Amino acid sequence: MLALVLLLVGGAATGCGGRATTHHKPGTSHEQATGSVGTLLDVQDPAGHRLREVPAEGAPEVQLAARPDSEDGWNLQLTVKNFRFTPDSTGGAALPGAGHAHLELDGRKLARLYGPWFHLPAAQVPEGAHTLTVRLYADDHTAWAVTGKPIEGTAPLTATAPGQTGHSHTPPSAQPSPPPSQEAQADRTVTLTVRDGKVTPAPGRTELRRGERIALRVTSDRADTLHVHGYDKELALPAGQEATLVLTADRTGLFEVETHESRLVLTQLLVR
Repeated sequence: MLALVLLLVGGAATGCGGRATTHHKPGTSHEQATGSVGTLLDVQDPAGHRLREVPAEGAPEVQLAARPDSEDGWNLQLTVKNFRFTPDSTGGAALPGAGHAHLELDGRKLARLYGPWFHLPAAQVPEGAHTLTVRLYADDHTAWAVTGKPIEGTAPLTATAPGQTGHSHTPPSAQPSPPPSQEAQADRTVTLTVRDGKVTPAPGRTELRRGERIALRVTSDRADTLHVHGYDKELALPAGQEATLVLTADRTGLFEVETHESRLVLTQLLVR
């Protein structure tokens, strides 16, 4: 009986297939400040995350470059050193030189990044000169730091008005015929609204067959970021505007869809 109990407890801790789960229960916090790597400081970064200081020698490094995209916006490249992206263990303990990054525009968070490339649409950047910042975080959402400063990289960015030379938008006269929308190609559409900290309809489960495409249409009354755990998909949610994320359910399991700033679980995707 003791051996059976230990086996069941071990299985619950690792989840299906022996891999640690990346989601958490509704109402619980992201930042667990776990692990024994480095020194956890009482200082916070500009986004409100505690700093996890490590020695300068061998510490993670990041550089950011922004290149105009030929069709829309910019392609961002993160060049990292002594660091690896670990989307499958997000929410777990802090591991040396591992985690994810946050992308900010003039101090406002746009997205969480799980890889070295990210496409930034022109619609998310107001006209004028701006500063992009990427900051490295551990799996437990503490910010990697050296000598009391977060490890980050910056890049300047200038957006022009529509119709002028630049990469904000394509002039109307040069716009090609629009292709079929991604949402029109989806097998299922789920529409959700976030207002005053409440989700409508109430969070539930959406069942999908493996290979089906789902469109998540979300309107939030405050700027936030949508994240689908397990699929490493994110979407910026402008305040008061509907945004749509389309993904192919090519992995089986139970995956949470949530917001990062308000920490709300919107729905769960059950893929069989």
